[in-house]
Amino acid sequence: MPRFTVHVRDEWLTVPCRDLSCTVQWLGLQALKRYIKNKPDNGGIGSVQETSFYVRRCQGQGLLDADDTLEDTLEDNDFVEIVINGETMSPDLISPHLDGSHFYSKYQEPMEYISMDGKGLTTTDLVNLGKGLYKIKLTTDAESKVKQARELVDNIVKDHKVVYGITTGFGKFSQTIIPNNKLIELQENVIRSCSAGVGKPLSPERSRMLLALRINVLAKGYSGISLDTLHQMIEAFNASCLSYVPEKGTVGASGDLAPLSHLALGLMGEGKMWSPKSGWADAKYVLEAHGLKPISLKPKEGLALINGTQMITSLGSEAVERALAIARQADIIAALTLEVLKGTTKAFDSDIHELRPHPGQKEVAFRFRSLLDSDHHPSEIAESHRFCDRVQDAYTLRCCPQVHGVVNDTIAFVKNIIDTEINSATDNPMVFAERGVTLSGGNFHGEYPAKALDYLAIGVHELAAISERRIERLCNPSLSELPAFLVCEGGLNSGFMIAHCTAASLVSENKVLCHPSSVDSLSTSAATEDHVSMGGWAARKALKVVEHVEQVLSIELLAACQGIEFLRPLRTTTPLEKVYDLVRSVAKPWIKDRFMAPDIEAVHKLLLDQKVWKAVHPYIEKFRLDLTPESDCACFP
Repeated sequence: MPRFTVHVRDEWLTVPCRDLSCTVQWLGLQALKRYIKNKPDNGGIGSVQETSFYVRRCQGQGLLDADDTLEDTLEDNDFVEIVINGETMSPDLISPHLDGSHFYSKYQEPMEYISMDGKGLTTTDLVNLGKGLYKIKLTTDAESKVKQARELVDNIVKDHKVVYGITTGFGKFSQTIIPNNKLIELQENVIRSCSAGVGKPLSPERSRMLLALRINVLAKGYSGISLDTLHQMIEAFNASCLSYVPEKGTVGASGDLAPLSHLALGLMGEGKMWSPKSGWADAKYVLEAHGLKPISLKPKEGLALINGTQMITSLGSEAVERALAIARQADIIAALTLEVLKGTTKAFDSDIHELRPHPGQKEVAFRFRSLLDSDHHPSEIAESHRFCDRVQDAYTLRCCPQVHGVVNDTIAFVKNIIDTEINSATDNPMVFAERGVTLSGGNFHGEYPAKALDYLAIGVHELAAISERRIERLCNPSLSELPAFLVCEGGLNSGFMIAHCTAASLVSENKVLCHPSSVDSLSTSAATEDHVSMGGWAARKALKVVEHVEQVLSIELLAACQGIEFLRPLRTTTPLEKVYDLVRSVAKPWIKDRFMAPDIEAVHKLLLDQKVWKAVHPYIEKFRLDLTPESDCACFP
């Protein structure tokens, strides 16, 4: 029988419906009747029939017409809210702004699977799992290892052995022995007490990454979790039932305890969860609506769910992937700016870079040549100043291979660390089934990803720092030979004046955000955890730095395309004309002042989707093939 989950004030109610031709008004009346049932004062509601109310979806908060039929407006197990006139919508259902949540307005259940064994996951895989492109299943080998580790834990409990986290308390209480009849309570308690995070929740995208990564670590078979519990986690992931995880609260050792506890809490049917069907709602109702049962923890399983660096590493994976995408597109944008400013390509000659053969530097110089080489791609703009008396360009143009290059090498270094961390067992204690022992260690310490992500922020920031200086050159008529601020009728129109200010403000913010969080440590847990990584903040601020870099480069790309307008009818190279056409598909030329923020946002979206890279990548690779075997092709991804 179809049923609907209805929120009235502070309660969730299930309303079955035999006849879907009933109206939304009928559903509201039935929910109110159930709400006032057994309430001494009818919940302060007089006559249900005379109560005025409206009905809205929990997901998206869209209002429903009272006269529409349920068959036409809702699906089985949909979540709705009844709001009595004169009252406000429940604050529990008002979603805060969530980064990346735009994706879920068009969520479609994936059909493809990624097989997990804790060994072969990549940052690209994890980001795609976050986007909802795949479901998860375990390999046969992983299932076997999980079973073996669990058997060892069960034997420890059966034999009344004293093992940290299984039959003892945690942290300062590690010397406290817990009786067998309290072991399940022990695991439930650690989840509840560690669910102490604050701040806005992770977006559904990032919660999916967090859950997927924890599943991957558990699949290695060193955590002692039961196969049944792991399968329940996978079922929740595949149904997109995602826990409410506040972004703040981890010090990055002993693992990301607070965020991972919130992740586990939802799986236990406590706290809140999100799904494409329900939006944010009580976890037990979200699980029930998807035919899932809350996890019932067994000995060691609470600790197995929360001990590890998965918050740092999942957010770090997104930061690495976005940094990689913006770094290679930064080369394209800078090449377009160089064309507009009538710069020279001599600084990108391969012989120069062979004398300082850093892989990133050589690759960036190669990309500039592939986009600007006059033999492959004649440029009317370049031809117009071929015989000018300029000897060399400013550093922001001439030194792009050196500055952009080290960013590429930084990203490659960090990606290697994050890829290793993704497939690492980070629990404590570790369960070695083949040896029949559990060993306490420190793999939960987040220093590796924390240091790497601090380094990433420092490295990738430089793309914004040098881009902002190029924007200044584009906007400054004494440097560009273009109209001031790239607009006609200056004074009446201000053009890119404040867009440049925005870029400057973002670069300034980044300078603060680039201060390493991992240089800090505060002793916690009564000095038993006396050195921590602060990796959670390292990951979050690395993401913020990358976002600012994307936005600054969006402004530069818009400014460079605007500069092209003043050089028409001359044309640039074929690949850069493709970039110009792409930008003009979302942002028209700047004839006079208009609302600029939407243009910046639209171009930012192009960069997020890597459309600028995709537009010219075939030209870069064709140039590479034409020159093979040229020794300076580092072939960055």
